[in-house]
Order: sequence, then C-alpha cells, then structure tokens
Amino acid sequence: MRHEVDRLNADDAVHALTVARRSRARADALEARALARLHELRDGSRYVAEEAALELRVSHQSAQRRLERARNLVERLPRTLEAMQDGEYEAYTASKIIDVTEHLDAGKARDVDARLDEKVRDGQFAPGDASQIRRAARRLVQQVDPDGQAVRARRARAGRKVELVAGEDAMSTLYLDLPAEVAATAYARIDRDARSLRNNGDERTLEQLRADVAAALLLAQPTGTTTDDGDTASSSGVGAMVYLHMPIDTALAMSDEGAELSGHGPIPGPIAREIATNPGSVWRRVLTDPGSGVPQDISRRRRPTQVMRELVAARDRECPYCRRPAQRCDFDHLTARSSGGETSTRNGGPKCEYHHYLKDEPGWRLDYDPETQTAMIISPTGRTYTKKNRPINGIPKQRPTPEAVSNLEPDIAIPEQRKPTASDSPPGDDPPF
Repeated sequence: MRHEVDRLNADDAVHALTVARRSRARADALEARALARLHELRDGSRYVAEEAALELRVSHQSAQRRLERARNLVERLPRTLEAMQDGEYEAYTASKIIDVTEHLDAGKARDVDARLDEKVRDGQFAPGDASQIRRAARRLVQQVDPDGQAVRARRARAGRKVELVAGEDAMSTLYLDLPAEVAATAYARIDRDARSLRNNGDERTLEQLRADVAAALLLAQPTGTTTDDGDTASSSGVGAMVYLHMPIDTALAMSDEGAELSGHGPIPGPIAREIATNPGSVWRRVLTDPGSGVPQDISRRRRPTQVMRELVAARDRECPYCRRPAQRCDFDHLTARSSGGETSTRNGGPKCEYHHYLKDEPGWRLDYDPETQTAMIISPTGRTYTKKNRPINGIPKQRPTPEAVSNLEPDIAIPEQRKPTASDSPPGDDPPF
C-alpha cells in the first residue's frame, strides 16, 4: 500500500484521504454496533468495558466512553449511526451530537437526531464541520426541550469532579469540573494573587505564577501574597503519602535514571532529587533483592499489618492491571484465604477496588506473580492478556557476591511527599495491557 501511495498524484492523494475518512467512519460505526451487541449479550455487566478495553488495546476509561457512545448511537441516535455507516460522520463528530443530547430522554433525542439528519441531507451545512453540527444540535435541543435547560444545568453541577491525568516530562494536569461561577471566582483569586506577586518583582511568568499559586492554595501552603493586614497569607494542612522510587546512585546524583513516581511513571533524576529534598518529604529505607530488584523489607515504624501493606505497595507500585498507585489500592490475597492462602507479602498484592471486584466476577480470572511482576487476565471469551511490569531498578548483569551485598546501602529511597488529602484519582488513560 505504501508503494501505491508513493505513485499518486495530488488529485489521487486527496481522493485517498476521502477513502481513509469514509473507511474510518464505517469502522467507527462497526465498533459502535459491536460494543452495543456485546453489552446486550453480557446483560449489561459493568465489566463489558474491561473486556472491550483488552481487545481494543485502550484504557478502561476510554473503552467505557466508547461503550457509552455506542449505546447512545444504537438506542437514541440511529440516524447519526446511519450517517457514520455511510461514511459521513466519524466518531469525533458523532460524539458532539451525543454530548448535546445525552441529557434528553430517548424520544426527544431521536427527534433531534431526525431533524439534524434532515438539515444535513438538505445541504444546510457540511457534515464534516463538527463545530457547526454541534451548534445546530444545541439549537434543536432548545427547540425540542425549552424547559430542560435549568434541569440540565443542575444535573451537570451534580456531576462536578476532579480528574488527574498524567502527562509527559514529569508533568500532570489536574482538571476541576466546577459550576461556572465557582470556577470563575477561583480563577479570579488565583489570577489576583499571581499578579500581586508579579507586581512585587517576582520574575516568574504569569502562567507559572497562576499554576504555582493554585498548587499552593490546594496544598494549604503560603502563596507569598499579603493579606489586607499586611501579613503573609498562609495556612496549614495534612499531607498525604505518595511513593517516589529512586536507586541510591540516582539519589546521590551519580545517575539520572531509574526514578519513578507511583501512578505517574518514570521521572528525570534531577526532578526526583528535588522532590526527595523537599522539606516536606520523609525518607524510608527499602531493602531489595540485589539480583531481581524486588523489595524485600521496609523500615518499620508502624504495626506489622501496616508494614506488610507498605512493603507490598513499595514492591508493586501500582495495581498490576491499571495505573492506580498501590497505596490507594486494596491489599488482596493472591491465593484466597478460603483456599488456604496465608496473609503475607508473598501472598499479597495490590488491587484497585474495580479489579478487586472483577477478580470474583463469573467468567473472569486474574493472576499475579509478585516475583516476576507478571499480571494475567483471562476474559469470559477465553482470551488471555499478559503484562509484565519492569522492576524498580534494573537487573544487574551479574549477581553480586554476598560480601559485596553486605557492603551495599539500601538501594531504594522512598520519600513521602506531602500532598493534599483527596479522593482517589482515576488511573492514567493508557491501555490496560
């Protein structure tokens, strides 16, 4: 196919784009019908999205969104689905119609769907203009349900949430979905404090200042601004624990590799050292096996049960099946206690609440080997999906002698970085396996 494309002229290349777009739209329609059918066959099981995610090679959250979109198309927007099948709408355009009509009852949604389809077929606007289609759909919603705007606004406010999304280069994005006036007021406070710092000679950019001020406010830390009384604004709060895994040579600035932040992934060594040397960080020693890098012991300062949980969290870092940090997961018996499994680190592993329940769902099987860091899922159709996590610190080329091991310092340091107490954030939006 690549060699054929290399021989195309400009007109043929544009035609190839048309073929690609129409093929993608039809593939999106096929996926929607297949997802809706699977949901029907599974009698609406909450784990349909998990089964789909494994095969589609997307995250659980992405599969859940696709499933909801598919059900909307099949059950409420049949004309939009037909347009996708005809190659007119891709999933992105269809999602705009779904967003506008999702709060309508099924009958009104189908009414908007039919009217919108007629406008497109009459040539009132191009089907490829997603923004124009969304505006047209919004106007139709107002016509079909003029009294529902207040109800929809209240429902949207009830769905307010906070979401943490891991990014690249040791950065993450924190989303706050808030009522408009609350968000505007919060931004005005952040902007006011940032501009105050800027006017007082702070050399950071306004964007940097806004981000730093917002973080300081959330962490109950001083923002550096002054109150009406002339005092520095400050407050105190209780921090939460996060795990930073770092080899001793990285901690000593001999290397910049091997540092990881639980729930996020690898971060640069210099950034890890900045976190570790933060005055709010608390260091804990973790002893690891020199051959495999698997943690074997952790400095004890709490009762044994908590020590066991902390060692498992340090060893496995995350739920083996998603990106949720292990310290916010359940402690799971790999071999059930009812089957004779002991309560120990060897028979323990972290599972987020979702996958803990999935383990006991009929037709599903979840296995995890903490020694090899290998996780396996078998879905109800018998398909097997395997994932092997990388050790915290790489396996050395040669296993050191016992004499050399006895002279080694603990090779992982885990600072407990002070963070605000918050509800569990969703795992990263990466494929589960």
